[in-house]
Amino acid sequence: MISRPSVFRVFVNTIILALFCTNISQAQTKMGEYLDVSIGLGISVPSDQTDISGSGFYAQGEYVYNISNWVGLRPYAGLVLTSTKEATNESNQTDYKMSTKAFLLGGKVRLSIPIPWVAPYVELGVGTSMGSFETSTQFHDIIKNGILLHIPFEFGVSLGKEHTVEVGFTYYFQPAVEQVTGAAAIGLSFPLN
Repeated sequence: MISRPSVFRVFVNTIILALFCTNISQAQTKMGEYLDVSIGLGISVPSDQTDISGSGFYAQGEYVYNISNWVGLRPYAGLVLTSTKEATNESNQTDYKMSTKAFLLGGKVRLSIPIPWVAPYVELGVGTSMGSFETSTQFHDIIKNGILLHIPFEFGVSLGKEHTVEVGFTYYFQPAVEQVTGAAAIGLSFPLN
């Protein structure tokens, strides 16, 4: 039987691969157009702070138009697939469930501080989540399919001499289903011009 690699091992190997690829891409903090691709560990948690969570896969692609070294516009499309993490589902919480299976679409604005080697950034925007959502806790029992509004928020750092690798934490606040979906992800930027 073939065993699946752990999520941690996949995440570490992806970071190592991204660091080796830094010579083939350009700095995202420079003005111009770029394609940014991110992958990571997806999560979903209820807004009511119940001790339950979902985990899974996250991937996103962004078209980046940097107006200046400090500000960039970022329309995005992504995918997040999470399901209830059994380790957090204690015996008295067997009915609690947390899952998201959605396609993400929207736009963000990034504010970045382009200092050498490590450029911190923060992003905020608006978008839609299209898919199926479940939030079952002691306070909520929500199961929805369809298109929902979400508010994306991200923070992280761009690394390297040319700021070619990104390590960030992304959150999508989804008030209609009382949950926050997000990811710990790494990304690479590639120039389009």
